[in-house]
Amino acid sequence: MPSNETASSKQARVWLITGAGSGLGRALVDAVLAQGDCVAGTVRRPADAQVLEALAPGRVMVVRLDVTDAPGVRTAVAAVEARFGGRIDVLVNNAGYGLVAGVEEASLAEVRAQFEVNVFGALSMMQAVLPAMRRRRAGTIVNVTSVSGLVGWPGLGIYSGSKFALEGISETLAQEVAGFGIRVVMVEPGGFRTDFAGRSRALAAQPINDDGYLDGALGACKRTLDAHAGHERGDPARAALAICKVVAAEAAPLRLLLGADALGYVLGKQAHQQAELARWLEVTTSTDFPG
Repeated sequence: MPSNETASSKQARVWLITGAGSGLGRALVDAVLAQGDCVAGTVRRPADAQVLEALAPGRVMVVRLDVTDAPGVRTAVAAVEARFGGRIDVLVNNAGYGLVAGVEEASLAEVRAQFEVNVFGALSMMQAVLPAMRRRRAGTIVNVTSVSGLVGWPGLGIYSGSKFALEGISETLAQEVAGFGIRVVMVEPGGFRTDFAGRSRALAAQPINDDGYLDGALGACKRTLDAHAGHERGDPARAALAICKVVAAEAAPLRLLLGADALGYVLGKQAHQQAELARWLEVTTSTDFPG
C-alpha cells in the first residue's frame, strides 16, 4: 500500500513531541518550528509550558501530560488531532529518564517506575496515534531509545532493559504497520548534553556498599557517568537537525545512531558477537534433529 508521506511532506507537518520542555525534546521543538512545521509538545512543569507557548503562537500547542497516565494520553492525542485538523504526522517519544543502579540494587518499585515511563508510556502514545495514522495511511513514529538499548552498561541495567524492550517493540511495530504507509524510526543517542545527568536521572534508594561493586565495573561506570556529566560530546541541537532530516527522508532508517561514541560502542559489540558466534557455531548447530 503506497504511503502518503511524500504528499504530506509538501505542507507543514504536525509533530507531537513528548518531554518537550528541556533537553533533546526542547531542541527538537526549536528545529521543527524553524523549518515551518507545527508542534504539540507535552510537558509536566507549568514553567516549561509558558516558555513553549510563547515560541510561535498559532503553531505551538502545549499539553500538560504525564505519559504514564493512559487515559490522559488518549485525551491529549485527541485534543492535538482536533487542534490540527485530525493530523499528527510525526510522533516523537522522547519523554523518559534513567535509573542509575546495579541490577541487585534496584528495588522492584524502582524498576516498575522506570518501565512505566520508558516503555509503557511510549507504548501508550503509539497506540493512541496509530488509529488516525492508519486511516490516513501515513505517519512517522520516532522512538528515542539509546545506545544503551543496544549495549548494556554496569549501573544502567534497568534503564538499558527498558530501552531494549522499546527497541523490540519498535522493530516489530515497524513490520506490522509498514503496509499502512507508517514508518517507525529508532533514534539511539550516545552521550549528549541534556538533562540526563540532572533531573532526568534517578539513583537507587538503597545502594549496596560492597567493595566488590564499589571497586569493580559497577562503581567504575557510576564514576564515569558522574565525570562526564555536562561534558558529553553530543550536541542536542545537532541531534534535533538529524532527526528532522530523517523524518524528511523518503527512505528513513529503522535505526539511527547519534554520536561517534554510540557508533564505536555498537561496532565493538557487533565484533564481539561475531567472534563469539563463530567460536560456538558447532554447539549452536548441534541441537537440531538429524537430517
